[in-house]
Amino acid sequence: MSLPPVHQEASEGRDPERLDLDEPLRLTAVVHGAVQGVGFRWWTASRAEELGLQGSAVNNTDGTVGVIAEGPRHAVRDLLRALHSGGTPGAVMKVDSHYGPATGEFTGFATG
Repeated sequence: MSLPPVHQEASEGRDPERLDLDEPLRLTAVVHGAVQGVGFRWWTASRAEELGLQGSAVNNTDGTVGVIAEGPRHAVRDLLRALHSGGTPGAVMKVDSHYGPATGEFTGFATG
């Protein structure tokens, strides 16, 4: 198995020693596996609220759960780690995720 090439330009100009862990960030994730009908959205919302995040966790028609979470970089990162942890309800097979700038569109954390 070969890994994709590393794109250095993505980190250009960023000093890892000065990374702002409180910088507002948005996580968008799609969680694959047996994650519907097992309390996964409720569990995700509980973790997000404990971390002070806003956003949502919703069932998608293809059996996945979509998660959007916004808040401080360190808290968003902790939620993503929790989604990968193996301690979730159901069985998470894969989490597709990416980060972007926070939009501030959410108040609280909703499940739907």
